[in-house]
Amino acid sequence: MVQRNPRGRRLAARGLWASAEAVVTLGVVVLLLVVHQLWWTNRQARADARHRVQSLEREWGQAGGGDASVPSAPSDEGADTDADTDTNAVGEGRGAQVGGARTAAAPRWDQAYAVIRIPRLGLTAPVAQGISKSGVLDKGYVGHYPRTAQPGGAGNFVLAGHRNAHGEPFRYINRLRRGDRITVETRERVYTYVVDKTLAQTAARDSGVIAAVPRSNLKPSFGYSEPGSYVTLTTCTPEFTSRHRLVVWGKLAGVRGR
Repeated sequence: MVQRNPRGRRLAARGLWASAEAVVTLGVVVLLLVVHQLWWTNRQARADARHRVQSLEREWGQAGGGDASVPSAPSDEGADTDADTDTNAVGEGRGAQVGGARTAAAPRWDQAYAVIRIPRLGLTAPVAQGISKSGVLDKGYVGHYPRTAQPGGAGNFVLAGHRNAHGEPFRYINRLRRGDRITVETRERVYTYVVDKTLAQTAARDSGVIAAVPRSNLKPSFGYSEPGSYVTLTTCTPEFTSRHRLVVWGKLAGVRGR
């Protein structure tokens, strides 16, 4: 008859219990991280972005005289502060594209100076200079690529935004269809662009999509061949990854005063 070892069984049971506790604890920690990333950062960034939009609208309502739609400052001032480049960036991050006439000097780094509205998506968000994560995108803002055209200017007005977490303003830009409106408001003017083309997926290194005349370097059948006034929206794809980029292009359709 085989004798059982009660002490050994107790030790095994304690080991199993400790392992189970460790697994549960790890699961709770992971769950809390997911909740923080997907819920809390969204809540915080959306509130920050909403308040910034309201602040801009108040400033514009109180301002008078002069065309201050884009505050003047040296266009490359503070460029080193944008080293924290977001994974939404295409090409070389900080101003891979050179070209596109500007309507005014570039605003100060990380400064919110415009408001983008996309009715189909119910989106309203501030537009800030630069595409750094900490200074712009993680606040729920849409970032303007340095050295690309300003709103309404000849060339390509290029924007980046998070698709997941931190306000995720560009989460649903894949739902945009040809003919949808995108408006960009500044202190003095409202620029209306009309969605024209979409590139569902390209590589992060495809800097052609943000060129003054945008055309994919990797998929040349997507893009344009003639100068114009374009807007480009860029974000990561597939969702919850940063492996590829989703691109939406539009053309300037109208400009009016506020």
